[in-house]
Amino acid sequence: MDARTAAAKVIARVFEGRSLAAELPRALRSCDMLHQPLLKELCFGTLRSHPKIKLLVDALLTRPIRTKDIEIEALIYVGIYQLLTHNEPKYAIVDETVKGSAKLGRAWARPLINAVLRNFLRKQCELENTFSDNLHYSSMHPDWLIKRLQAAWPETLVSKILDANNERAPMTLRVNSLKISRDNYLLKLQKAGIDGEITSISEHGLTLRRPLDVWGLPGFARGECSVQDEAAQLAAFLLCPSPGERILDTCSAPGGKTGHLLELQPRLEVLLALDQDHKRMSLVRENLERLRMKAHLKVADATLTQTWWDGIFFDKILVDAPCSASGVIRRHPDIKILRNSSDIDKLRKNQLKLLSSVWEVLRPGGILLYVTCSVLPEENDLVIEDFLKSCCDVRVKSMNYGWGTSTKFGIQLFPASNSHDGFYYAKLWKSI
Repeated sequence: MDARTAAAKVIARVFEGRSLAAELPRALRSCDMLHQPLLKELCFGTLRSHPKIKLLVDALLTRPIRTKDIEIEALIYVGIYQLLTHNEPKYAIVDETVKGSAKLGRAWARPLINAVLRNFLRKQCELENTFSDNLHYSSMHPDWLIKRLQAAWPETLVSKILDANNERAPMTLRVNSLKISRDNYLLKLQKAGIDGEITSISEHGLTLRRPLDVWGLPGFARGECSVQDEAAQLAAFLLCPSPGERILDTCSAPGGKTGHLLELQPRLEVLLALDQDHKRMSLVRENLERLRMKAHLKVADATLTQTWWDGIFFDKILVDAPCSASGVIRRHPDIKILRNSSDIDKLRKNQLKLLSSVWEVLRPGGILLYVTCSVLPEENDLVIEDFLKSCCDVRVKSMNYGWGTSTKFGIQLFPASNSHDGFYYAKLWKSI
């Protein structure tokens, strides 16, 4: 299957509510290896630009495309994305996009696609002038998210967040300090002709100048490095595991933080990693096998402690709470489509429920690290505030590391150009 047609199929599934992470791997397997980079670029780019392209498509269509023909709508989106960003001749883009209708089994749509794309080329300047003052158009973000960011943060910061969300995410590695130092691994990369530089916050991170297939990384198969964003690497560091401790890693998939905890402290008494999704838990298992490390893995809902807890308290708990992922949109641009404003209140309730449940299995004097990849206070400081009101034996541990923005209860990192993603951290202590 060619890249355009495959991209249209993937994007159509996202329009129907499926995630890019679930659909893209399947499409890549059906696409010729030579065309896989283009397929990825079309999927990420089109979804990243979705709010902008939607305004254009809505203005160009005389009537909405039927739900059953959603793949044709997705193909039009792919075509307009290419016309906006690609350097190849416009007529060639139009021609190849039109041909895609037959490959999707909908040859009847050829005139429709041709008319929409050629009409776009004729009216492009006019349309761009029409939407010139529309922040939804220029920022390529949904209105609900823009409004929440504007309510939470200064205008200059909001602009930086929006810009960073629309960039391609860097490929960052976490060097396994049990096997090799970061400096020595950097030398290995250089000898292999791979350019990279050390991260500014994480002591174990390296950012590559250009992304590449992980199996092309020296020592990757032997567990010398893993792919993990710099901000995500801070979780294990902040939890600071010590020998002999019992640690709980809730919502552990795909296992990056689980592996890092073991790299920092291989002499834990117990590391229990939970996740309620069987398929995602298999990723944790695969990552640990590659690192040649072991942890106790259980498929379970962390809030249902009676189904997995053995009655022995934990010294430390990592709560990597499910969230809006508003700090990692550049890695998951489908969030712009799949999330809406009403989700935030639902997520906040679930986050508070998760915190309250696992707090019961933490020993007095123990530490819980609350983590999200969100930049919205409703999922971060406000969750901690609600938890403090509901629980009498919790104290907030101050954190001052010289990075991030200090909030009332924690530290907020915002997505930064060619650097870390957006993450929030709060450290809680259980009084004795």
